[in-house]
Amino acid sequence: QVQLVESGGGLVQPGGSLRLSCAASGSIFGIATLGWYRRAPGKERELVAAITPGGTTNYADSVKGRFTISRDNAKNTVYLQLNSLKPEDTGVYYCNMDATQWGNRHNYWGQGTQVTVSS
Repeated sequence: QVQLVESGGGLVQPGGSLRLSCAASGSIFGIATLGWYRRAPGKERELVAAITPGGTTNYADSVKGRFTISRDNAKNTVYLQLNSLKPEDTGVYYCNMDATQWGNRHNYWGQGTQVTVSS
C-alpha cells in the first residue's frame, strides 16, 4: 500500500519561506511524476509544480521564480521550497504521485498540509 506523507506546512508572514516535504512508500517513486497541488479557500485544487522522473519541472505562472520543486529518489521524497510567500499562497498543499507501470496507472495523494501566509 503506497502512502504519501506531507510535512512542513505552517503559519508564515508575507515574504517568508517554507519547505514542504512529501515522503512516499512503495517502489514506483523513481518512475513517477510528482506534483504539488494546492486548494485555496473557496477555490478548486490547482497544480502548483511538478517534476518528471528525468527531473523536468513545470510551475504555475503564479509561483514561477518563487517556488522550487525537487526530488530525492534515494529518500523517496519530493520537496517544495516556497519563497517570497504571499497571502494568496494560503491553502492546503497536497502531494501527488503518478506512474504507469506494466500498463497500469497508479495515482496517489497525500493527506495535505496547511500553509497560511498572514501577518
